[in-house]
Amino acid sequence: MAENSSAQDKTEKATPKRLKDARKKGQIARSKELTTLIIVGAAGVGILMLGGWIARRFAAWMQDLLSFDAAVLSNRPLFDALAEAWVDAHWIIAPFLAICVVAAVAGPLLLGGWSLSGQALVPDVSRLNPIKGIGRMFSMNALMELGKALAKTAVLGGIAVFYLDTRTDDLLALAVQPVNQAMAGGLSSAVFVLVPLCIGLFLIAAVDAPFQLFNHGKQLRMTKQEVRDELKETEGRPEVKGRIREMQQAPARGRMMDAVPEADVIVTNPTHFAVALRYDAGNDHAPKVVAKGVDHIAAVIRKLGKEHRVPVVEAPPLARVLYRTVDLECEIPSTLYRAVAQVLTYIRQLEAWHAGPMPELPDLGVQD
Repeated sequence: MAENSSAQDKTEKATPKRLKDARKKGQIARSKELTTLIIVGAAGVGILMLGGWIARRFAAWMQDLLSFDAAVLSNRPLFDALAEAWVDAHWIIAPFLAICVVAAVAGPLLLGGWSLSGQALVPDVSRLNPIKGIGRMFSMNALMELGKALAKTAVLGGIAVFYLDTRTDDLLALAVQPVNQAMAGGLSSAVFVLVPLCIGLFLIAAVDAPFQLFNHGKQLRMTKQEVRDELKETEGRPEVKGRIREMQQAPARGRMMDAVPEADVIVTNPTHFAVALRYDAGNDHAPKVVAKGVDHIAAVIRKLGKEHRVPVVEAPPLARVLYRTVDLECEIPSTLYRAVAQVLTYIRQLEAWHAGPMPELPDLGVQD
């Protein structure tokens, strides 16, 4: 009863971390019917591509194998002749087998992909529990497997009955035909079987593959508490914290850069720090920091300032103090009134200067 209640509580989709951990354990969506369809289809393609060549080679192989004479048997042991014939037969069917092997390897990639996990080989003692075993026997997954088995039995049985009903005379005629003609007829019969077999397997796989995806997702569902616990665990990692902080700061940084053209002055280090100040005497009680940054961001602030003709003043101690003590969109503290006022006065003097000696920035009296 508790297990059913727990299953009902798992209403949340699996997180990327849950999916990754499950994959490490070998828990991935897998459809054996889809893989079987790929292999059978590849076998049909292989017969169509190589059937004529294989028939001719096998006909020659059989003629050579069955044409023993006394000279052959007297010069070497019979076992050596049979061993050589066995190797030749494998070389003949090797290209066809290679196509089937490639299909068997590539088939799982269509659903779930490959997952090499040693954890899947570790015995699970909990599966020895007879009560849970009975529950698995009547689970949705077990019923689906039973349905697939019945469907495959019906498909294979129907094909066998249809084939024997329509091709019995052709099969019996192969026994009295020449070798070349018999081999070609046998391959033609194989293709005749594979076409309806592929159609039947396709119908089964079309139902099984979506079900396996749904069932896999259902098995990995999480409760709300599990999602919260995983979020706490993940956010506790330094690299994740840094990434979250960066994502949170990105919109604010964009707004900050939009405010640079409206600044009255940019105070710099000159290379490592940059702080943009704005003072609207009609609305602001004191100058505000509208943008600030170090290194790369400081360079961007300076570049934007130059593009919009915002004055840039090199005052390293003041730039560092402003950066470290004043937050964005906050007014400067009263201890910096005098220094910032001198900077703004200096800017006004520069704007009014046209000729004569250029004004110099006074000593701001700010200690870093």
